Amino acid sequence: MPVPTPRVRELRRQETASEKLAWHLLRDRRAGLKFPRQFPIGSYVVDFYCFEVRLAVELDGSAHSQPNQVEKDRAKDAYLTRLGIRVLRLPNGQVMQDPEGFVEKVRESALSRIPSERPLTRPAPAGESAGSGPPSPHGRGLSIQLVRRAAKEWTP
Repeated sequence: MPVPTPRVRELRRQETASEKLAWHLLRDRRAGLKFPRQFPIGSYVVDFYCFEVRLAVELDGSAHSQPNQVEKDRAKDAYLTRLGIRVLRLPNGQVMQDPEGFVEKVRESALSRIPSERPLTRPAPAGESAGSGPPSPHGRGLSIQLVRRAAKEWTP
């Protein structure tokens, strides 16, 4: 049974601090791909989902180490895997303590699902060449300066 829209909206309003920061870091294609938040898939909701590479990003707090929750997470992961979706589970603390590392981990997982000939960048605006502007030091569309600025601008 699909997750009702009001439940998804409620989850978005009740985000944890880690989810809010992660959203601030991933929104507007800051990692090179689009990641809607609190995205329903079947009877589950994933924290972030990228259609382009079929990648679900889940942020796990301390509750996810409880035996009951571990079993629920395994069932959710198995369901998503059957649909061809890769699940990347990261601890909440990683987002808060190392935002750059969090974005890099998401980016690496996404890159592993993209054929090498497809760049992980936005198309150039009309009238500009694709190579205009300084290249990212990390390549393929990730600007570490943008991630740092987003982390500094974010307030809980």
